[in-house]
Amino acid sequence: MDMIAADFGIRQLHARFTDAVWRQDAELFSGCFASDGEWKIAGQVFAGRAAIAAACGAMLGRCSHIHIMPGMPILAADGDGVGVRGRVNMTEFARMQDGSTAMTIGWYHDHYVEEDGLWRFKLRHWSFKYRGAPDLTGFYADTPNYGAFPDRPAVDEPTFVRPVA
Repeated sequence: MDMIAADFGIRQLHARFTDAVWRQDAELFSGCFASDGEWKIAGQVFAGRAAIAAACGAMLGRCSHIHIMPGMPILAADGDGVGVRGRVNMTEFARMQDGSTAMTIGWYHDHYVEEDGLWRFKLRHWSFKYRGAPDLTGFYADTPNYGAFPDRPAVDEPTFVRPVA
């Protein structure tokens, strides 16, 4: 596998994903996933582009504005010679429909594949760490620390659900 080309393609994937979130474009968002991709977030699993688009529309619809900032992905070729595994930290600033605001911090554990000439998410597992005010006085999640990359959650491990205050 050409890891330089994969790295470039995966960075472009993160750029498409970030643009889709900013524009609240559920179709572009779901197009960032492989046709049989899975998105694991907030205790839920969405499989396939139609389910991912519907979930994206519902989640982002709660926001009037949302801006995400992905970090630099850490990447390694998967043992199968086809895909790439990665981890990327994510910071999100959101203004909700009711005018309230929040910052969220966490990271994604990803499995990437090339499909139809583009790199896409085969699996995205969200690991939530913080939600609250930008001064970091909000809720910190007591979620697992999976260790240094390439350590990651098990494929069947659920994601954390933030308790409602």
